[in-house]
Amino acid sequence: MKKIEAIIRPHKLDDVREALQEAGFRGLTVSEVKGYGRQKGHSEIYRGSEYTINFLPKIKIELVCADDKAEKAIAIVLRLAKTGEVGDGKIFVSFVEEAIRVRTEEVGEDAL
Repeated sequence: MKKIEAIIRPHKLDDVREALQEAGFRGLTVSEVKGYGRQKGHSEIYRGSEYTINFLPKIKIELVCADDKAEKAIAIVLRLAKTGEVGDGKIFVSFVEEAIRVRTEEVGEDAL
């Protein structure tokens, strides 16, 4: 099994979620996060005072899937989250040793 973590722009979430759902990915965890990379922060003016925003709002999507479905999930995120601009995000893929469904105690891919 693989865990896919994708950091994307907030306005891209609905498109990515819908496409993953249509492709058969049933479970998804979404978190509102803040961070920066090459995009860094930016300055804004509020009531005449300039201030710097160092951490920008992003969305973190996490999903665990069978090894053979990971490439499909990655392709969906890449296709729908990409704008071509700095700050589009990152995708991280890692191995999941075990998954257990708490309610039924199912193990492995059956728990997904």
